[in-house]
Amino acid sequence: MKAVILAAGEGTRLQPITSNRPKHLIKIGGKPILEHCLAAVKNSGINEVLIVTHYMSDAIRQYFGDGNKFGLKIEYVEQKVVLGTGNAVSMVEPYVKENFLLTYGDLLFAAKAVEDVISLHQEEKPAATMTVVPVEKPENYGIVELENEKYVTRIIEKPSREQAQSNLANAGIYVFSTEIFEKLRETPASIRGEWEITDAISLLLKSGRTVAASKISSDVWIDIGRPWDLFEANCWALMRMHHKILGIVENGAHLIGQVTVAETARIRSGAYIEGPAFIDEESDVGPNCYIRPYTSIGKKVRIGNACEVKNSIIMDKVHIGHLSYIGDSVIGENCNLGAGTITANYRLDTGTIKMVVKDKVADSERRKLGVVLGDNVKTGINALLMPGIKVGSGSWVGPNLVVHRDLPPNTVALLRQDVEKRNSKL
Repeated sequence: MKAVILAAGEGTRLQPITSNRPKHLIKIGGKPILEHCLAAVKNSGINEVLIVTHYMSDAIRQYFGDGNKFGLKIEYVEQKVVLGTGNAVSMVEPYVKENFLLTYGDLLFAAKAVEDVISLHQEEKPAATMTVVPVEKPENYGIVELENEKYVTRIIEKPSREQAQSNLANAGIYVFSTEIFEKLRETPASIRGEWEITDAISLLLKSGRTVAASKISSDVWIDIGRPWDLFEANCWALMRMHHKILGIVENGAHLIGQVTVAETARIRSGAYIEGPAFIDEESDVGPNCYIRPYTSIGKKVRIGNACEVKNSIIMDKVHIGHLSYIGDSVIGENCNLGAGTITANYRLDTGTIKMVVKDKVADSERRKLGVVLGDNVKTGINALLMPGIKVGSGSWVGPNLVVHRDLPPNTVALLRQDVEKRNSKL
């Protein structure tokens, strides 16, 4: 069986992190999201993969190549214009001659989720089999209604709480027969001018064809759609990886729990690192730093004296000056944070933290949430960024400045000072 993975989307809800990379190449636990996805597919027994790309497709092709180094055979199809998941799937018809696995490339899932959906499809032999997962907020997902706990009767996109007759969401992992391509040709465009795979599945149901449902636990599946979902994904990856200490750990450093230190990384004396945590190649931590659980530190990162980092994703080539605090934050590549930079992650009124996502204010429902910095951001000494702030790529934040609202890319924000000349006769 061949796997088809959809990796065409831009990931606008994850801005500014996706300004310079597709969301599928955002690293968590040292590996891109799409690499975690491919590993699960491979571990389920599939070794032929077709990836549908569009946004920054060259970056995806360059990273994964022909798949040889991942133990896979990878081919690519370009979606010329992003016109929905149904349109993306229709692009692969010339390359698929039998039942195939389909999944979205911005998900994290265990290999067992793939094995279960394939097994059920082979057992039931329906026109399609889709994976469903219980969720707490049905209104945020496509909700699937079942008959006899196994057969799909209806799919409703983001119903209100009152309309939702089920809490089983479409998990974005399917097995299709080639019959799906016929239904895709019959599928009308949505009001947004897009063609969706769920509409084609609904046409299968209307024509009397059977669509089976494979239930999985929410413990083995994560949907990454909003910036704060990256923290759950990072936690998921760190908890499941096999940790090794290969690099230099100086006397006086303390590593507690599951911690990975890459071969060329260095942990200086006085550092206290609580796992699960990941420190990648050529990174240098300390002395006297506190790295708290669920932190991923990329390649060639320098974290100076007496810094604290908690539950954060620090991307490659970041420099964090001494006496800084980074909490519940995502720091893009090549950022340079001046000494004493503070990312606040907790509201004074203890309320949940809101963040602007696609020009709308969204409640993260998290009481701890720091900042998201794009690539190449610089902060001066003692800069303070308030909870939920996003700073666009290439922006500079001046010394002693309190940033309390989002900054667009390539912005210079400085603290205005009033200088009064002193009368020497006083």
